[in-house]
Amino acid sequence: MGVRRSDFGGSWYPANESDCRDSIEEFSRASVPCPSHEKEPVGGIVPHAGWYFSGKIAYNVIKCLKNNSDPDTFVIFGRHLHPGSSNFIMKEGLWATPFGDLEIDSDIAEGLVSEFKFTVETESRYEQDNTIELQLPFIKYLFPDVLIVPIGVPPAVASLKIGERVAEIAEDIGRKIKVLGSTDLTHYGYNYAFTPKGVGKEAVDWVKSENDKRVVDLMLEMDTEEIIRESLINSNACCSGAAATAIAAMKRMGAAKGERLIYTTSYDIRPDSSFVGYVGAVFY
Repeated sequence: MGVRRSDFGGSWYPANESDCRDSIEEFSRASVPCPSHEKEPVGGIVPHAGWYFSGKIAYNVIKCLKNNSDPDTFVIFGRHLHPGSSNFIMKEGLWATPFGDLEIDSDIAEGLVSEFKFTVETESRYEQDNTIELQLPFIKYLFPDVLIVPIGVPPAVASLKIGERVAEIAEDIGRKIKVLGSTDLTHYGYNYAFTPKGVGKEAVDWVKSENDKRVVDLMLEMDTEEIIRESLINSNACCSGAAATAIAAMKRMGAAKGERLIYTTSYDIRPDSSFVGYVGAVFY
């Protein structure tokens, strides 16, 4: 099988196994407790900035999905898309990480392609995408034998059915899955042409306590259609289609609520007039 390369290794995260392991061990030392819950977690929402800014959040969410019975497959929803964009998927092959290659779960992918219209990517024909790739080293490190299904969906209500069908197809063929939705939150400042509150402390406080909070609350409430609507109106999630579709899958898997694990912004790590919000959440 052909192997899709790691396009962002060496820039957004370390390119080699040793340096990746060192970063992950640092994230682990700075870990936060996983939510205490009787139910098994079915998935999470993760950010996708460079590991310097949001790697700790993504790692800790994925770590909280590890329990006594590892999944067969991780389904990862991502992609920066607009409402009229196509759906994207890899339906076979491998995707490289510094810890080794991850294999595509062709059974789930083929099931989706048979029902929905997708732009099918291959190891050599694809658009570079950080939203999914940045999660893959964490997944391979924590779940060495797991399969993956990488899916891009636009912020449109029609995408939600794909999430529901992922859960149903997996159940039908006896696959135990975990689901991730990859999105960053408000992109604020002159770099992003979004400055409704000017710059400075007022802007940072507004992003944290109002703009990001609205969409995060909707995620935790698992209100899938409102997540998409809110993001399109208030520009507070760059990949709301991915987040909402992942949550639709998690609802179909029996999840009833989400718990916020970590929220922060790039401003908290490196203050600047332009900054981005990040959240990590786990769903039960």
